[in-house]
Amino acid sequence: MNAELEALRSALDRQREHVLGILEGLSEEDLRRAVLPSGWNCLALLRHLTLDVERFWFPGVIAGEPDVAGQLAAGAEAHWYVPEGMSAEEVFADYRAAIVRADGVLAAAAPEQKPVAWPVEIWPTWRLPDVRHILIHVLTEVACHSGHLDAARELIDGTTWLGGSPYAG
Repeated sequence: MNAELEALRSALDRQREHVLGILEGLSEEDLRRAVLPSGWNCLALLRHLTLDVERFWFPGVIAGEPDVAGQLAAGAEAHWYVPEGMSAEEVFADYRAAIVRADGVLAAAAPEQKPVAWPVEIWPTWRLPDVRHILIHVLTEVACHSGHLDAARELIDGTTWLGGSPYAG
C-alpha cells in the first residue's frame, strides 16, 4: 500500500477502534436505547457505519462492486436501523467484516485512482475525484460519528473514551 494511503488508513483505524471501544461493555439493551432526541441508538449508528461507510465507499464506490453500490444507494435511510432479529453480536461482526473487506480494497488502491462507481442518483453534481479524497471523507465521517457515540455513551452510563468520568457513579 502507498505510504500516503497507509497513513490515512492508520488514522481511520484509530477511529474504528474508538467506535468499537466506546461501545465495549454496553448491554444489548443499552446499545438499542435511544438517548438523543433524534432517536438513533448506538447499534443503529454502528449499522450505518457498516453499510453506508465501510461497504458503500470502499467496495461500492472505489471498487465498483455492483452488488454493493446498487443495494446501498437504494436504501440509505433504512441503514440507520437494525433489522428485527439481528443481535448486537451480529451487528458488531458485520462491522468488523466490512472493515476487513474495505481494507482489502484499499490495499489494492492508489491515492490518485478514480472511483469505479459513483452514485449520480444520490449526488448528481458532487463527486469525490479519487481514493485519497474518499479516504479523507470516510475518516472525517467516522471521526464525527465516534464523537456522537462518545456523547451517547456518556449519557448512558457516564463512561468517556479517555477513561473514567467525573459523572460516573
